[in-house]
Amino acid sequence: MTAKTRHVESSAPATETLFMAFELGSTKWNLAFATSRRTRPRLRTIAAGDLERLRTEIAGAKQRQGLPAQAPVRSCYEAGRDGFWLHRALHADAIDNVVVDPASIAVDRRARRAKTDRLDATALVTQLMNAAAGDRRGWRELHVPSAQAEADRQLQREWEVVRDDRTRLRNRIQGLLNTQGVCLELTAGFTEQLTAARLWDGTHVPTELVARLTRDWAHLQEIEQRLATLRRLRRARAASDRTDVVATQTRKLAQLRGIGLNGALTLSTELFAWRSFTNGRQVGASIGLTPTPYRSDQRVASKASGEMGTAACGL
Repeated sequence: MTAKTRHVESSAPATETLFMAFELGSTKWNLAFATSRRTRPRLRTIAAGDLERLRTEIAGAKQRQGLPAQAPVRSCYEAGRDGFWLHRALHADAIDNVVVDPASIAVDRRARRAKTDRLDATALVTQLMNAAAGDRRGWRELHVPSAQAEADRQLQREWEVVRDDRTRLRNRIQGLLNTQGVCLELTAGFTEQLTAARLWDGTHVPTELVARLTRDWAHLQEIEQRLATLRRLRRARAASDRTDVVATQTRKLAQLRGIGLNGALTLSTELFAWRSFTNGRQVGASIGLTPTPYRSDQRVASKASGEMGTAACGL
């Protein structure tokens, strides 16, 4: 009798899992709930960012599916404008969430297909159940950085954005001058040169254009000051004696030949601070140094160099 009782307890089915997929929007979120691929998903819509309503919908979905309140929940959403804050909020509620690369999701390309947020959520929850069953061919899950690793990237990314802003603004100023046949150096005396400049017929540069270029020049000076501040912060980070991963990796990389401060900061904050590599080929692939083979019949292409050749058959 005792042995039979133990056999019944060990063969009891495990608690079912509630699967949930998000289709995130700027004003609303579409949710799809399911427990198996045999049933039609339950679709709900809530206001974007309403975590309390989300918890209510999860509890309602468990009750509707006949699951206990403590049943595990697995969820997913596509990486996008919301970043990773939702991923961290879900993990804080003991929800096993994954963030998916949108470009990796398999779609039917044979014919034009209907596309709505509700259909996308339904397809996404189906892919989530497939992945839970062991079939991850339909998408690629992203490695989510920690909150600190994401914060460490801000300084280097700000430097790159502000530097691009400076290039864009300098090009616009030069382009506006070129439309009038005027060529001036963007030096400290730019405003005096602009006032003294003459057009092809000896007349002054139009007053309206001078006003616009003066404002653009003032904006450029603000950007230059911001770049100077960022330059000091970047040098201080590289020279600091901090023991975190970013500081340590930056100091080591800066000692190598061919890698300067900019490259060391980029590699440490974007790769080594939060990604895991097991060999050098993975590092090369992440920055585009490892070629991707492409062979189809007699066509052989190298994705790294862009060169393509035709193999000779029978020779």
